[in-house]
Amino acid sequence: MKAYFYKILEEHRKANERYRSSGFVRSSRFGDDVFGSATDGVREKKAPPIEKNLPCSLEELYTGTTKEMKISREIADMSRTMMPAEDILKIDINAGLKNGTKIPYPKKDDDVIPADIVFVVEEMPHEMFTREGNDLITTQNISLAQALKGYTPQLKTLDGRTLTIPISSISSIIYPRYEKVVLGEGMPIAEDPSKRGNLKIRFKIKFPYWS
Repeated sequence: MKAYFYKILEEHRKANERYRSSGFVRSSRFGDDVFGSATDGVREKKAPPIEKNLPCSLEELYTGTTKEMKISREIADMSRTMMPAEDILKIDINAGLKNGTKIPYPKKDDDVIPADIVFVVEEMPHEMFTREGNDLITTQNISLAQALKGYTPQLKTLDGRTLTIPISSISSIIYPRYEKVVLGEGMPIAEDPSKRGNLKIRFKIKFPYWS
């Protein structure tokens, strides 16, 4: 019988050593607690997601890209001491994502307070284009002479191409509130990047001033 109890104690000692080497042992005045207590729930409690804005240029949302973000967090070492750490996270930005799109980034296993990070796309203003859904809008300032005699806009696209766009309105005259629609030259559609919205060119005619 004594040999049996010695065998049980030896197995318990080996189990403690295995858990101690894996960092799960919690020391207290009552000795080493292999499994922790029900109240020792720092790792068990799910914290709410942390949201962080992710600024993106219109060019990045047009072509798609991968952005890097530095994140400060705390981790626990083998003795469960909290230590500061920094991570560089890589976030894939798919072509066509819209302002406000949320991109979840799952927590790491060694975080002291487990929480997912949710990056929220923040579309930055562009000097030439604005966005309406999947369409791109731009405004061209032209003179009255250009409106009457004919005007061929040239635009640089968000991926660096140059578009030459012939105007085919009535008698080739550009009139107030005229809008030229170029099919398929808008933003990629996130659900199907092979499809695109349209490019809409609006014109602001500068009329001469007579005193």
